Amino acid sequence: MSLITNPLGATPGRPGDRTAFSFETLNRLPDSVDGLGRDGRRYGRTGIIHTPHGDIHTPAFIPVATQAAMKAVLPEQMRQLGAQVLLANAFHLFERPGPDILDQAGGLARFMNWDGPTYTDSGGFQVLSLGAGFKKTLAMDVTGMKSDQVIAEGKERLAFVDEDGVTFKSPLNGDRHRFSAEISMGIQHRIGADIMFSFDELTTLMNTRTYQEQSVERTFRWAKRCVEEHHRLTQARTGKPYQALFGVVQGANYEDLRRRAARQIASLDFDGVGIGGAIEKRLLGQTCAWICDEMPESRPRHVLGIAAVDDIFAGVENGGDTFDCVSPARCGRNGAVFTRDGRWNIKRAQFKADFRPIEEDCDCYTCTHYSRAYIDHLLRAHELNGYTLATIHNERFFVRLLDEIRQSIDGGYFDEYKKETLARFYAHGSKG
Repeated sequence: MSLITNPLGATPGRPGDRTAFSFETLNRLPDSVDGLGRDGRRYGRTGIIHTPHGDIHTPAFIPVATQAAMKAVLPEQMRQLGAQVLLANAFHLFERPGPDILDQAGGLARFMNWDGPTYTDSGGFQVLSLGAGFKKTLAMDVTGMKSDQVIAEGKERLAFVDEDGVTFKSPLNGDRHRFSAEISMGIQHRIGADIMFSFDELTTLMNTRTYQEQSVERTFRWAKRCVEEHHRLTQARTGKPYQALFGVVQGANYEDLRRRAARQIASLDFDGVGIGGAIEKRLLGQTCAWICDEMPESRPRHVLGIAAVDDIFAGVENGGDTFDCVSPARCGRNGAVFTRDGRWNIKRAQFKADFRPIEEDCDCYTCTHYSRAYIDHLLRAHELNGYTLATIHNERFFVRLLDEIRQSIDGGYFDEYKKETLARFYAHGSKG
């Protein structure tokens, strides 16, 4: 019996059964003198997230199917390359096709014919992107002066935050819309993902300390409203599977704010936690450790928007259970491919007549069937098959990386695997 059409814990006329969602820890990394957590703790672990649409073995990489689709790649192909779960964007699905369409279809997984668990983010990143115009928050350039009115060069401010929520202008058609904690919960419930996130305000590293403090407190107030509305909707929307709700911890680079925000989120009835916000790359592991110091270990932890190889290791070692990012697919469409020996551009002239696979020992469909020369040709010719083949390889790279990290923790050789993998990947100064 398929979990697409018959998810666990869904009974006609009754609220979703919350026991259909749970998390179990299997193995933990031993503490270390170099551990970044309290008293040398290392929060890395393996586990299983149980959801109404199936299990997620962690640590795991979650490919981003922004609009209920991986660009140029079918859900069946994502399953074949080893993806356990996909993440879609609540803001974009609100814009089109609209949450009512997904609700009528039976939820996100059924709508996109994805045989597995799904996540939706809350739209908090879009608040930043529309408001300040930035496309990333990790390793953001912080050389500019501190300003709460900062905006990316050449961008128009399309979102405005107040105590109740956010008013924004649609980038699609210019229509004015309103997001609040309650509206976000209503949208995400109708989209129907297994795991969703509370509505939060994502700041930039350029915002002042005063604004960061205000934002943390505002996000906490929104989080309380999200929990209340989530409970109401769970009871009201009978016959649906239970949807887990994760609270998001903000606080930028400030240890005291991160710890305060983590304690605030831990005090509420969330099923898990999202580690989000603007983080300098050098502080990613430390930030995860600060948060894990203050959170119960019974809740799964998702690190939002991370897909650089060294960041993945830092995140896992310091408590991240799942990770998502658009980077593998986006890079692939532009010709950048990830391999064990680094990231490089397949559209270089040297690959025009190179008939080897992208990576000799890769087991993905692309590498077992096609050559560098062919993919180079497709991408140069703007053939959509090129996007498909490059994306399949890149997504497989990160899915396999997290699979192997999980195996190394279970096998007791994480430190050796980390050292060898990073040394090889960055040997030639690779990005990512």
